[in-house]
Amino acid sequence: MVALAIAVLILWMLREVRRGGKLSYDTVFTAALVGIPSGVVISKLLHVIDNIVILKLHPDLVGKVVDYTQHPERILDRGGLTISGAVLGAALAIWIYSKFSNFQFGYFADLIAPGIILAQVIGRVGCTINGCCYGIEASLPWCVVYSHPDSFAFGAGVVHPTQVYEIIALLIIFGVLLKLRGRLKPDGSLFLVYLGLYSLWRVGIDFIREGTLFLFGLHQAQVIALIVLAIIVSLLAYRTRWVRVENSAGYLPEFKELSRQKDS
Repeated sequence: MVALAIAVLILWMLREVRRGGKLSYDTVFTAALVGIPSGVVISKLLHVIDNIVILKLHPDLVGKVVDYTQHPERILDRGGLTISGAVLGAALAIWIYSKFSNFQFGYFADLIAPGIILAQVIGRVGCTINGCCYGIEASLPWCVVYSHPDSFAFGAGVVHPTQVYEIIALLIIFGVLLKLRGRLKPDGSLFLVYLGLYSLWRVGIDFIREGTLFLFGLHQAQVIALIVLAIIVSLLAYRTRWVRVENSAGYLPEFKELSRQKDS
């Protein structure tokens, strides 16, 4: 599902290029070659740091949480990827790449933001099947039980299907981003809105998601999301402005109307 998510993300960007964007196909493929490995590495790194800090704070979890200081070879095990690390790691790598190429990172980021949401939706479908990223125990009618012994949630009891909650939330954010496309300036503002909305969601959902406390009674993902949210809100307030949406002819509506009156 991760591989499918990456494929969908690349196809989304190729679609944007075909629709007349300011990017080339070569730029998209090179950005993928740069961003994907970086996203995987940073994502795994945050997971390793999370486990190390958790074991320092909760020594009673020895044996239940992987101690990467004692078993560094397990860093290459499957799983253990964080979405925040993947997005931020890939964004950093592509930003660096943009400095050596001839495209604007902000423009690229705005184009890819809705595609990232779709990729996350596919990823969460994988989480739903896998039984990872599940919620805390509850007794609501739509709660679920993972009965397969190979599931990560096996034995957790009746739990919130937080993966499904997130799929719904991501699709809503996807709709919001599509509605805001072209309405925010300067370039990069839509990507900031995506980061802000997802960070806000992640802070909230983790209160009912299974996990180990990281700092201040919060999960690692919540701490990262709060930091990102504080930065994003400041940047949006400082630099972002609302603009009128141009039509397909490239004119603002009022100018199109004036032109039609002149022609008549």
